[in-house]
Amino acid sequence: MSKAPNNNWWRGGVIYQIYPRSFADSNGDGVGDLRGITAKLDYVAALGVDGIWLSPFFKSPQKDYGYDVSDYCDVDPMFGTLDDFRALVDKAHRLGLKVMIDQVLSHCSDQHPWFVESRSSHTNSKADWFIWADAKEDGTPPNNWLSIFGGSAWQWDTRRQQYYMHNFLTSQPDLNFHNPEVQQAILDSVKFWLDIGVDGYRLDTANFYFHDQQLRDNPARGRPQVEDPAVAASNPYGWQRHVYDKSRPENLVFLRRLRALVDQYPHTTMVGEIGDDDGLARVAEYTSGNELLHMAYCFDLLGTQHHAEHFHHVISRFEAVAPNGWPCWAYSNHDVVRVASRWSSAVQQPAMLRTMAAVQMSLRGSVCLYQGEELGLPEVDIAYEDLRDPLGITMWPEVKGRDGCRTPMAWDGAAADLGFSSSANPAKPWLPVGESHRALAANAQQAQADSLLHYYQQLLRWRKQYPALTSGTLQVLPAHPQVLAYVREHEGQRVLCVFNLSPEAVRWTPPADVAAAFAQGQWITGSGLPEADAGAVQVDGGVWTLAPWAGVFRRG
Repeated sequence: MSKAPNNNWWRGGVIYQIYPRSFADSNGDGVGDLRGITAKLDYVAALGVDGIWLSPFFKSPQKDYGYDVSDYCDVDPMFGTLDDFRALVDKAHRLGLKVMIDQVLSHCSDQHPWFVESRSSHTNSKADWFIWADAKEDGTPPNNWLSIFGGSAWQWDTRRQQYYMHNFLTSQPDLNFHNPEVQQAILDSVKFWLDIGVDGYRLDTANFYFHDQQLRDNPARGRPQVEDPAVAASNPYGWQRHVYDKSRPENLVFLRRLRALVDQYPHTTMVGEIGDDDGLARVAEYTSGNELLHMAYCFDLLGTQHHAEHFHHVISRFEAVAPNGWPCWAYSNHDVVRVASRWSSAVQQPAMLRTMAAVQMSLRGSVCLYQGEELGLPEVDIAYEDLRDPLGITMWPEVKGRDGCRTPMAWDGAAADLGFSSSANPAKPWLPVGESHRALAANAQQAQADSLLHYYQQLLRWRKQYPALTSGTLQVLPAHPQVLAYVREHEGQRVLCVFNLSPEAVRWTPPADVAAAFAQGQWITGSGLPEADAGAVQVDGGVWTLAPWAGVFRRG
């Protein structure tokens, strides 16, 4: 198959994630929809991003809010119609925005016709489309694999008198990618949306497609002694090393088939979500060469750690294991606590959010922004009786679930529902609105010249003026307890990026060769960082004194 041309818009691009249920409600039923998104695309385009990523809007019983698909080739009526989606794509393209959609390929809903038929007998035409296994002699599941949502990854089915595998909810059976017919059906569904005009895909759980056919037990990792993003003490899923239930070598073979299909369409791309024991290494593997994913992200910057040494470790390790790979850096999404709450106190929040955004926009790779991140929206504290997320309902109160980051977008601080609905008499939103979001609503920030929203708009415009920041190489400088520093370079353009990731002033001495290379350079202003524009760095005898949360750029 021949490849279509690709202008690499995604390489160094900024992608804005939209969670359709919570973005904008056009008909007043309390749930966001495609027409609501279309009406707000001017706002997204004005932000300066390159494209949007839409979380699932396919037909679904909504047990996991769209990540349990019952029809891969149609729109759920709560979100609209296929014509509504076509209209959304048309407007996005007129505004210069690319459209990426979320493909949930590893599993589907137990109400999907494929699974309904598969569970009906051992001999039907789709009997082997899912992962079925006999019980052990004592009736227990075939191995020790666990579900991310708690308990065994195996559910007993009384019709087939067998267990079926589910990495997530019991209502989300995993497809058997070892079956060629399954692979082809999935590829056909991907082609369906490409033919409509989408520009790419975010691949949910992109390393989960294949399992070990021998069903061998995962080795133990052990109960963690401390909480970290990879191993949560409250969820025993992290107590195993996931050697056999995901990240299998066959996955790469299928990704090559998927990439070959996508490459037949011009200017398309794929970004994969990687959940793995060693996420950075897996991102490196999955983005190497030109036959697998265009880019991928893992969870190393989606945890609680955000100090300079952590960032230095993540960046330097990625550069070591994937010098030719392409990451997509995300701080927030629909699965984690919002970054404004996860990383800051109210006192340091405004300066911290600006500086951390400047870090994100100057790293080598592409960027994903989650809706409301540009407003600095904090997590909403959801009462147990208002929870919708099955993860939170199951693991409350130690794990409160993902509803707090999925609440309705704050458009109008004066409106009862924050302007979520354009209807005159809207229903109650599907999740409570965040009262703490009123002062941060988009209309309030649009009226404030020094708001975080205007900062993001300025930062994104400024960034595009420097190919070194969007396309260049990255040389990370030696680790420092408070300072993160690196050099970006592209075709002779060199930019030194230095950030004080702490609330105290700090002294920092650049390496001698870097100091010499940038000695005759100039400070770069215009990013929107007050520190960069006001010159909140003092240089005396080769020692830099950086103000709290200062971020500065210097041209070589």
